[in-house]
Amino acid sequence: MIRAAALSSPRLQRVLALLADGRPHTTRDIVRRARVMAVNACISELRHHGAEITCAQQVINDERRFFYTMTKAPAPK
Repeated sequence: MIRAAALSSPRLQRVLALLADGRPHTTRDIVRRARVMAVNACISELRHHGAEITCAQQVINDERRFFYTMTKAPAPK
């Protein structure tokens, strides 16, 4: 069982605001623009609250990159 922060957490709200556009964002993009470090943890917490977020990996210039896309936002509580 995950111990997710409240959806009202400023950290989760920054990630949620960034992903709200429905476009893919790289881990690096999320770190820089939402000012968070543990992107995978933030994504897990948002999923815990009902968000649907896909993760796809691509190899670009011999580097593996992960792209997160929110297809459904969590319901406000």
